[in-house]
Formats: sequence, structure tokens, C-alpha cells
Amino acid sequence: MIKTIDRLTQFIKYAGLSARQFDLSIGAGNGYTLRMKKNHASIGSDVIETIIRTYPQLNLVWLMTGEGEMIKKGAEAKSLEFDQLPATKQQEIEKIIEQKIRERQENELQKLLLDVTQEIEKTKNKD
Repeated sequence: MIKTIDRLTQFIKYAGLSARQFDLSIGAGNGYTLRMKKNHASIGSDVIETIIRTYPQLNLVWLMTGEGEMIKKGAEAKSLEFDQLPATKQQEIEKIIEQKIRERQENELQKLLLDVTQEIEKTKNKD
């Protein structure tokens, strides 16, 4: 029997999102969707309300029953633009982006430091 969580997983895949991206977009805890899927659990009504507010193109009847089409007729099948997300979601996304940028910069600096150190060693060995 296909449950709501299974249909939600189909929608997440259709929307081109990872489970983590989806969880962040609805304000759920990290790993919420995957945990619910693994445990074949039911999704709470408060979470469903948030999903429908965040993804208005998603057909609620399809999500709950499997009847009809996944996407509402006439609805654009696209993700919300960044500036359409609630301010709290925008802040969460910005924090994640900033963290990723810092991590990338740190990795690049460490690689650069290693390269410079190796060049210095090569120069010392030639003398």
C-alpha cells in the first residue's frame, strides 16, 4: 500500500530536490523526510499544511489519497523562487550557503598552503 510519505517522496524527486533541501524548505528537522520514509510513518497535519503552503502547485488530494494528478492543473511545476520563500527560510538558506563558501575557502587556502610549502621545500633541496 502506497502511503502519503511515498507520494511525498515522489513529489520531492519530481521537484528535483534532495530530501535535505525539502526538509529545509518546510522547516522540518534534518533527516525528517528520510526518517519518515524509513519508518513508514504518517505525516502530521501540521507538516502537510506547511508543505501545501510552501508548494501550492502540489495537489493535496493526490498527496493524501493518490487520486488525481500530482500537480494541480494550470499550476506551474516549478520551485518557489528564493525571494518568495518565508524570511526564516531565506535566512536558513543564506547561512548554509555562507557555511559552504567558508568551507570551500578554507579547503582552497589549505591546498594553497600545501602547494607553497612544497615549492619552498623544492627550492631548499636545490640549494
